[in-house]
This record gives sequence, structure tokens and C-alpha cells, in this order.
Amino acid sequence: MSVLSYVVGVVFMLICATLVVLVLAQEGKNQGLGAIQGTIENTYWGKNKGRSREGVLKKVTIILSVLFIVISIVLNMRMF
Repeated sequence: MSVLSYVVGVVFMLICATLVVLVLAQEGKNQGLGAIQGTIENTYWGKNKGRSREGVLKKVTIILSVLFIVISIVLNMRMF
């Protein structure tokens, strides 16, 4: 195995560990009984959720998930 495959393998393991932590750090999507009754509030927090901590966690999770899939394919092809 070349040095490059070791480096990619280490990066892959770091992405895996980071994804586990990020998924566990995110809040659940349960709305409770308010979702059934239609009493979900339309507040500033709900409108700007993409700029909050939860929104950033979601974006980083998506980016790392795509990297996870790409590196998985690359490692499986054994091109290097």
C-alpha cells in the first residue's frame, strides 16, 4: 500500500468519527402534539434556523456525508 492510501484511510476514519458525533449532537425532529394540532409557532427562531447551531450542524453533516460516500467509492476502487 502506498502512503496516499494510508492518508486517505486516516481521513476516512476521521470523517466517520466526526459524522457519528455530529449526528448524535443534533436535536430530534419531534414537534410533539403541537404538530398534530397545527399550533406550530412561526417565530424568528423558526425562520432563521439555517443560521443557528442546528442549521450549521445539518450543513456540515451533509458535506461530510458526501465526502464519506466519495471516499468510500475511491477506497473500494483501489486505484492507488
